[in-house]
Amino acid sequence: MSNIPLAERLRPQSLHGLIGQPHLTSTNCVLSTALSNGKIPSMILWGPPGVGKTTIANIIATSLIKPFFSLSAISSGVKDIREAIDAAQKCNGAILFIDEIHRFNKGQQDALLGAVEKGIITLIGATTENPSFEVNSALLSRCQVYVLKALEKEDLIMLMNHALKTDVELKHKKIKLQETEAFINISGGDVRKLLNLLELVTDAAVNNEELIITNELVMKTAQQRTALYDKKGEQHYDIISAFIKSMRGSDPNAAVYWLARMIEAGEDVKFIARRMVIFASEDIGNANANALLLASNTFQAVNIIGYPESRIILSQCAVYLATSIKSNASYMAINQALSAVKEHGDLPVPLHLRNAPTNLMKNMNHGKDYKYAHSYDNNFVDIEFLPEKIIGTKFYDPGENTREEEIRKFLKVRWKDKYNY
Repeated sequence: MSNIPLAERLRPQSLHGLIGQPHLTSTNCVLSTALSNGKIPSMILWGPPGVGKTTIANIIATSLIKPFFSLSAISSGVKDIREAIDAAQKCNGAILFIDEIHRFNKGQQDALLGAVEKGIITLIGATTENPSFEVNSALLSRCQVYVLKALEKEDLIMLMNHALKTDVELKHKKIKLQETEAFINISGGDVRKLLNLLELVTDAAVNNEELIITNELVMKTAQQRTALYDKKGEQHYDIISAFIKSMRGSDPNAAVYWLARMIEAGEDVKFIARRMVIFASEDIGNANANALLLASNTFQAVNIIGYPESRIILSQCAVYLATSIKSNASYMAINQALSAVKEHGDLPVPLHLRNAPTNLMKNMNHGKDYKYAHSYDNNFVDIEFLPEKIIGTKFYDPGENTREEEIRKFLKVRWKDKYNY
């Protein structure tokens, strides 16, 4: 039995063998044309996990017969970048592939600029995050961004059947792929995860005995042997869910435990911090406005600091959020307002609230009878701000906590019984 994982054994060596991404790899499309011409630009491959970013980089390097250097942004620093650039310079140019390039900080990304600009390296960066936010503008301007799409269900089934028919270890076994839904659901479109799971399931196949793969068998195998294909945090979404729910439930002990699980798995510090920023607004809101400030500062801090020190900053913020008073009133307010927009469509803006930059608009009564709040006592005047059809609709209902009770009293004094505060 080979020690090489199935996903690696099946990795295609040409664009022709790649399943998915036809908008990039089909004949006369951008990548196939570039390879035919023997020259490719520096590029960022942006797409979800397991859709072919690393494979495309390898195919490009093989097709162009150029020196190929590979770095992972998780474990590499400026020193590694400079060593790769020096090696590329000695080769009169090379391809440098950087996996998870979004994890590089600004200084690390800046270290690539000169070499990319001079053509010493052709950079291929792979990222699951929007490069507009995660790759600095100077580097981004020197690269083409190609978007990779999640594979369709039909593509994934085709890939599994291809594996069973052609893989050196599987093609001799009697395996019938009877059901595929569990594979599709568990893998979430991630080819690597799909093939890892297929390999786990087919390990049960014995020569000369038929193995019928059902959803039940796949689920059972996944539950029993998750650790074998979960070494790099494939429980990503389950653990972040547990982390968020622990903070929502005001349990700092559970929150730091799940935080530690993510840190130990090498989770992106910005991903963790970003989720805490969302949590601070969604689950705490105006009950404690400082929560959003601390979470936002945490995001900025860990982006600069990185591991291992950022674990301390993340822990401080997680404990603060977990022990803060909670309110989801603002979150509920925008959801209800969005529902109203979908239900009622584009309701007209009341005339007195409309902008009136021209005489024509003024003659049409735009802005007429609008009252400027600062001209009245307590900077308040009772006029209508909602469209006529939904007058009196209350979207924001303050939570039952000290700060929002103050907000409730404030609103009740001003709007009396209009919104039933």
